[in-house]
Amino acid sequence: MGLSSNLNVVKEISLESQSSSLTLLKAKLKDYGVLMKFKLNLTVVFTALMGFLFATGMSFDWSSMLLLALGGFLVTGSSNTINQILEKDFDKLMKRTKDRPLAARRMGVPEAVLLAGVTGVAGLGILAIAFNPLSAFIGALALLSYAFIYTPLKRFSPIAVFVGAIPGALPPVIGWVAATGEIGMIGYMLFSIQFLWQFPHFWAIGWIGYDDYRKAGYKLLPTADGKGKRTAFHIIVYTVFLTMVSLLPYFFGAVGMLSMIVFLLGGLMMLYYGVKLFREATDKAALKVMFASIVYLPIVQIFMVLDKI
Repeated sequence: MGLSSNLNVVKEISLESQSSSLTLLKAKLKDYGVLMKFKLNLTVVFTALMGFLFATGMSFDWSSMLLLALGGFLVTGSSNTINQILEKDFDKLMKRTKDRPLAARRMGVPEAVLLAGVTGVAGLGILAIAFNPLSAFIGALALLSYAFIYTPLKRFSPIAVFVGAIPGALPPVIGWVAATGEIGMIGYMLFSIQFLWQFPHFWAIGWIGYDDYRKAGYKLLPTADGKGKRTAFHIIVYTVFLTMVSLLPYFFGAVGMLSMIVFLLGGLMMLYYGVKLFREATDKAALKVMFASIVYLPIVQIFMVLDKI
């Protein structure tokens, strides 16, 4: 009985140890997901895949799609990790970010730097080897400009949104270039649409999180007016520009009439909510602008791809 009892104790200790190790592993992977901004990262990868499919139509193989998704995910994850390394002391000040791994001190900076380095090099390597050097170059440009220009600039000037919109608009271009090997007129149009889309989208986010962002000294809204009509007017102006630019693929023969109608209706939807924000100047109205922008971009890109199928 004594031997049997001891064996049971050993088994229980072993099971508890395995359970503890599994719990620690899950917590670590969760923190890596937070560092790499997993959900946001997936939306970035989606736009890259849309650029790729717009170039290839149905003439693609799944291995290329998976490699592009993996490469894009790793590069974006690297830039997001560097972003949090540089902002760890400011993340502590905001309710939305105070529990991030570095801000909460669950992870040290060396580990985060290692993660950023490995994922960045691996992601760019995949783009260069599996596709072409130009796609890797654009990926590196997006990573470096987001992490080392946009990130520190947020605390000094609202122009940071303009700067951040450049790397933010490059994913569909990376997808297009991965498929074609060149940027071309279509690549510039894809860039322009996503570039202009980011202004109403991020200003709406900046409006909603205004008080929290102020605690960290971030200047994300376009005017000193803050959450006021001047900011809402900027959103309206950029939405008008976005709607006009989104029609260019039709006039250059890249998409058909149905897509043009969808692009126009999407722009008018965003404009409607922008005007409501101008009239009401409330967080609720800004939230509707944000949701409208979230709906707009995937619909536009999906219809562009459908035109090629």
